[in-house]
Amino acid sequence: MECLTLKKSNCKNCYKCIRHCPVKSIRFSGNQAYIIGNECIMCGHCFVVCPQNAKQIVDETEKVKVLLQSGEPVIASLAPSFVANYHGAGINAMRSALKKLGFTDAEETAVGATIVKKEYERMIDEENRDIIITSCCHSVNLLIQKYHPDVLPYLADVLSPMQAHCKDIKRRIPDAKTVFIGPCVAKKDEAQYYEGMVDAVLTFDELTAWLKEENIEIENISDSDDESRARIFPVAGGVLKTLSRENPNYTYMAIDGTDNCIAALKDIEDGRIHRCVIEMNACAGSCIGGPVMEKFNRAPVKDYMAVAQYAGKKDFNVFMPEDKLLHKTFTPIERRLQPPSESEIREILRQMGKMKPEDELNCGSCGYNTCREKAAAIFQGKAEISMCLPYLKDKAESFSDTIVRNTPNGLIVLNEKLEVQQINKAALKIMNLRYAADILGDNVIRIMDTADFYSVLESGSRIEGKRIYLAEYEKYVEETIVYDREYRLLVCILRDVTEEETQREKKERISRQTVEIADRVVDKQMRIVQDIASLLGETAAETKIALYKLKESITDE
Repeated sequence: MECLTLKKSNCKNCYKCIRHCPVKSIRFSGNQAYIIGNECIMCGHCFVVCPQNAKQIVDETEKVKVLLQSGEPVIASLAPSFVANYHGAGINAMRSALKKLGFTDAEETAVGATIVKKEYERMIDEENRDIIITSCCHSVNLLIQKYHPDVLPYLADVLSPMQAHCKDIKRRIPDAKTVFIGPCVAKKDEAQYYEGMVDAVLTFDELTAWLKEENIEIENISDSDDESRARIFPVAGGVLKTLSRENPNYTYMAIDGTDNCIAALKDIEDGRIHRCVIEMNACAGSCIGGPVMEKFNRAPVKDYMAVAQYAGKKDFNVFMPEDKLLHKTFTPIERRLQPPSESEIREILRQMGKMKPEDELNCGSCGYNTCREKAAAIFQGKAEISMCLPYLKDKAESFSDTIVRNTPNGLIVLNEKLEVQQINKAALKIMNLRYAADILGDNVIRIMDTADFYSVLESGSRIEGKRIYLAEYEKYVEETIVYDREYRLLVCILRDVTEEETQREKKERISRQTVEIADRVVDKQMRIVQDIASLLGETAAETKIALYKLKESITDE
């Protein structure tokens, strides 16, 4: 079962998880992040940093409820960091609340921590090892197993406090079921991988939600016990603080934070470290900086003080099993993805627009430390070329610049002070300007009337296709002005319609001339017609008179 899952609907492709993943065990495909199980060290950083809550820890509350209904005794093993998560509550208050949920009893994992620290003391004094790395942190164990297998001989082959305590519970109560409760996601994986000791794992967040669901309040009652030194385990250097004595043949050091652990492991691989006892914890501040603590209740100083004040000065009184019963085997965990060759990396870099070393910005915006790491991830199918921000920026700028440069329309971009921020060649031609530098940064009033710009700023309404005459340049343009509220910019698009306007005026002039000529011809024709009519009228009258006279003359005869 996977311990960390992705809620796809929440993933917004921001790459924050890959930027913070110390081993880059996240694959991006189809604008979604996927956790690569055989590479993940379960540190939970991706869960902590995800701003959209797309990473989720698998909830085992229902599994625990089934255990409680089984009729067998269920004992809770409560991580010593509980005093930092539930301020003011001691083990008795927590035990009371857990019993109300149905648990048979609740004990402190610090009991198991005491068993483990005693085994470390024996190992340091009797086995004469060169380097001893504590194996309490399962994320560190996975880091070594998967990424630094050459260091495995130095990893203490000892059960973790969780395992040691749950095993001790089952020794005392053979039919008991054990549930570990703590701030760690890696413990879920550890419980599943090493079967038979821990039956289920809850995070503090899961326990809090369950208590709230059942309306159970944790009483604000603290308690004290001087025989509880192992309660200091969950702070940085906590394991070393519990050791009863130091062997002068060793140097003791505590390293927390995955990046610091990786650096130390590389030094060990290179043979630069010897005769050391090293406490390693993947989380900064150790367990009180666990993913659940950091995500919801991050207060490192306050948490440290709570743990330190709750811890006693003496060890718990514990039963120490034989050495072999505390033994734990670590084997290398092979990662399936193979690294690319140099030529394959160069080809991918070329596709990313990185033609020469100086093109490799190594900006880390994609989440990888270098462009070469990113190229290797692309080869392995873990990343996409489009994840490169400079590549996308150059591509977008190149595309937009191509459009701006080649559009026949003039383009002027202004800020809210009407200062010119950008102007293209077409606009320079319209304004009879030689260089963009002649106007960039100046107020647009130098080249255009500002009335329309102020109108758009005040009303927020765009002006579209307004035809104006630029008298100074003897040009007609169609003006469109748009205000972008988000970026607080005015965009003015000018379409030169001078030729259209000239042709229109020419047509109108020809039309007027044609009408005038037609009017003159009509007038002239009308005059001719009138003259002809007048002449014909006179002739017809004379003819009529002559005919009447002829008729009268014939009648008289």
